[in-house]
Amino acid sequence: MHSVGRSWLLLTGFVLFYVVYLLFGALVFSSLERPAEDKLREDVEALKLEFLNHSCVNVAALEGFLLKVLTANKYGVSVLKNASVVSNWDLASSMFFANTLVTTVGYGHTTPLSDAGKAFSILYALIGVPFTMLVLTACVQRIMHPLVLAPVGLLHRLGLRPRPATVVHFTLLLLLVVLCFFVAPAAVFRELEPSWSFLDGVYFCFISLCTIGLGDFVPGTQPRQKYRSLYQLSVMFYMFMGLMMMYLVLRTIHKMADLHGLTTFLQLPRCEDPDLDEDQKPIVEDGQGAQAPSFRTEETSKPLEAASQPSYNTINTS
Repeated sequence: MHSVGRSWLLLTGFVLFYVVYLLFGALVFSSLERPAEDKLREDVEALKLEFLNHSCVNVAALEGFLLKVLTANKYGVSVLKNASVVSNWDLASSMFFANTLVTTVGYGHTTPLSDAGKAFSILYALIGVPFTMLVLTACVQRIMHPLVLAPVGLLHRLGLRPRPATVVHFTLLLLLVVLCFFVAPAAVFRELEPSWSFLDGVYFCFISLCTIGLGDFVPGTQPRQKYRSLYQLSVMFYMFMGLMMMYLVLRTIHKMADLHGLTTFLQLPRCEDPDLDEDQKPIVEDGQGAQAPSFRTEETSKPLEAASQPSYNTINTS
């Protein structure tokens, strides 16, 4: 059991370090970008006053004003007074930006203004993107048994054949993911975002969890939104859990393709699975006293029986 505890402790350390890494990025981005944003905001206000003081405006002056306003709006600074009250680089917003950076979602609604911020974004993503993939992979490996292997084994013990059991399980898993990570969040976004419809919420969830990140819908950007910081942190948590479940669905599809022979037919690599994860072993070998029956018989070369360890890769389909 010591190896199991160390494994879970290591995973907890990964997740905590991931949170600390996001917080570190938020502090750096906020310190680098907030002064640049304040200067841009002052320039926009000065440009607005200068434009209003003109008694007669020609086409060239109007086009120049609009060009500068659109350029500032690209960096999240609006000429509208109500839209420029809250900074785009406070701690919560900077952490939200760091999260979209390392998860490769990248909405593009807020981008670095300073050269230092752009350079730090490169270095930060260079380390953060692979580390985020590592954390997601480790989390998925931990939930594979309770959400994939155990349900498939249960369906198999209830009398379903291996292939129908995997199809039924995948259908139920997909339904669960759609309800919990698309339909329910979309209903919540419709209530919290006045300008969003239910379809807009579903669209945002799909674009985000597929890491497409078009940026046409971004939560927490409405002027004077209540509990904006808490809202952004909640969206970050949702994105992490959603990406983890999407990765789990992809792993399940790959394993199901292995069982149905699709990967062999297309000459693709199989989704290899260890015989037993450390946290799935029912017996701890202590070297003292009798051991409980193992999955292997005396003939170590004999393959596992179908019902001995329910798994996509250990079910014999004969």
